Amino acid sequence: MQQKLAADMSTTAVHTKGKSAQAPRSVPALTVVSHPHPQRIGERLLLEVLASVGRTAALSRNAPDFSRPGGLLALPLGDPFLSRTPVLFEPGSNGGLRLLVPEDGTQVWVAGESVAGGREFTQEELVAGVPLVLAERVVLLLHLASSGGDVLTKDLGLVGQGEGIRQLREDILRVADLQVPVLIRGETGTGKELVARAIHDNGPRRAGPFVSVNLGALSKELVAAELFGAQRGAYTGASRDREGFFRAAHGGTLFLDEVGEAPPEVQAALLRVLETGEVYPVGGHTPVPVDVRMVAATDSNLEARIEERLFKAPLLHRLAGFELRVPALRERREDIGLLFLHFARQELETTGETWRLASTDPRAQPWLPAAVAVRLVRYAWPGNVRQLRNVTRQLVIGSRGLPGLRIDSRLEQTLDAESLPVPGKVLAVPAPGVPEAAEAKSSRRKPSEVGENELLEALRACSWDLKATADFLGIPRPSVYVLIDKSSLIRTARDLSPEEITRCFQECEGDLDKMVQRLEVSRRALQRRVRELGLSDA
Repeated sequence: MQQKLAADMSTTAVHTKGKSAQAPRSVPALTVVSHPHPQRIGERLLLEVLASVGRTAALSRNAPDFSRPGGLLALPLGDPFLSRTPVLFEPGSNGGLRLLVPEDGTQVWVAGESVAGGREFTQEELVAGVPLVLAERVVLLLHLASSGGDVLTKDLGLVGQGEGIRQLREDILRVADLQVPVLIRGETGTGKELVARAIHDNGPRRAGPFVSVNLGALSKELVAAELFGAQRGAYTGASRDREGFFRAAHGGTLFLDEVGEAPPEVQAALLRVLETGEVYPVGGHTPVPVDVRMVAATDSNLEARIEERLFKAPLLHRLAGFELRVPALRERREDIGLLFLHFARQELETTGETWRLASTDPRAQPWLPAAVAVRLVRYAWPGNVRQLRNVTRQLVIGSRGLPGLRIDSRLEQTLDAESLPVPGKVLAVPAPGVPEAAEAKSSRRKPSEVGENELLEALRACSWDLKATADFLGIPRPSVYVLIDKSSLIRTARDLSPEEITRCFQECEGDLDKMVQRLEVSRRALQRRVRELGLSDA
């Protein structure tokens, strides 16, 4: 069974000259998305033990250690509001994973729902990434990562450490010192120009010019003159000779973005330049030699445009001497926290508030609230990294002078509109201390049918366990929270003053069950308040 689990969560072995070398395996990992210490965003823990031998992995306040790939410093999560009692991860079916949350452990939330007992995630959900909120303070992304992903590599100006961005860096270094033209494919906003500049900066032409041209932004009437130059009088308004982008990039790199938008006549001229190394200025009859490294980019399906006779197949073959693919942001969700931190630091430098990213107070509230962090990770990001940069700017500037980031209702609705589906299957774990009557009540009811007195009696009968109460009443657990908030008879843990909690803690000698019976509030919520007040440590 263990061998099967290891095989399910790993890739095929590579065989060379009679010897077999195991390729890097895909293993579960946890990446920090939000933490009270913002500098810890991006740290990661590989749960290799799950893939190698099928054992259970434990996570608590004090262990195990998180670190940046290739970094020397490794530390546990260390937040004082996390429990020393670990939550557990164990292999699930078909390459999936189970999360087990003990009753006295850290409260874990998935997609706004508190996990009671356990939850199982499919391999597809792990590939997409599952945000876990611990004690409403620390956000971790549960995802799949390469077991060989802790090797430190040059970042090349690209932020991220996910498998997709690591593969992109390796491809850039493979082709940078060659003279072959490169075609960069990727959706809009993924950072294709950054990739082109990385190719230039790491190649033999780094001392030469880097000229960037967006073909989609050029006038169709003037695009040929802009690219190849023009002689004086070649067209109306040409009062002087125009050099053109090709000659401006002589000895360096010319980056042509949105190359799929080039008009047919320009495509033919581009093909001629790639074949001969010469350009013909508009209005000229003498070729001008140019020495240019060509890097092109597109977010179009060029093969489909060829079938529609909108793009020339020979030009594609010439441009694609080597192809690179830039992954979409939704394919590298483990990098969202790092990218957000990168853009936030840039914005905070302009507002003079970079001190917000240097918090060392272990009890401080996270500057990036858990609810905001989860929205960032679960959003589909149709505009990719460019859109994330704009959202970060909106959040930072809109929260200027406030203790934490504030998200306005419009942005909140935008991020909620295109988000991942709620992940995970709830595991049936019986709650302790549930009266037998609860087991007999299986029919579902409308929450509006539950009166205040009935709710109060059910809470008392179930020892203020909200999940057990929901099962007892035959309503969804989120509805219990709504009914409690509306009730005039029932208090919540947040309604209790610190003095009342402290006095009850002392009188009950720290017995949480006795405190629950006396104060009549949710056990989990009361336990969280006790920790916030530092009483559990005392």
